[in-house]
Amino acid sequence: MRSFLSFVSRTDDSSIDPEALEEASRCLDQFTAAFNALDLAGMDAQLHFPHVMISGADTLIWSAPNQHPSDFFHRLKSTGWSSTRYESKVPVLSSQNKVHFLVTYTRRSDTDEELSRHTNLWIVVKQNDAWGISLRSY
Repeated sequence: MRSFLSFVSRTDDSSIDPEALEEASRCLDQFTAAFNALDLAGMDAQLHFPHVMISGADTLIWSAPNQHPSDFFHRLKSTGWSSTRYESKVPVLSSQNKVHFLVTYTRRSDTDEELSRHTNLWIVVKQNDAWGISLRSY
């Protein structure tokens, strides 16, 4: 790892790069398409590892794929869930290789009734020429 000062002293341009925004947004869309297809491997394919999730003051770090509980979708379906869709994906910070999105999504029933609404901060990063979600803050 590089030194702390060089890490926090970078002066990357923070203006919104349209190409980076499009590619990072596509990564989010592919993640949710896999989510709605009940495809855990497809979801993992859109994540970078280690993958960080923050909820309240708790942090969960997945060092590798295949970390979702085997009954993940079974438990989600027991709430009446049928699909998830984005209501908005607002870029709030961007560079050529990173986009922070304020994401609002809803969980929906099979009749398209809104079951719940969530607003999170997700960070999508380009590493080794591939975009992936690196952090989700709930």
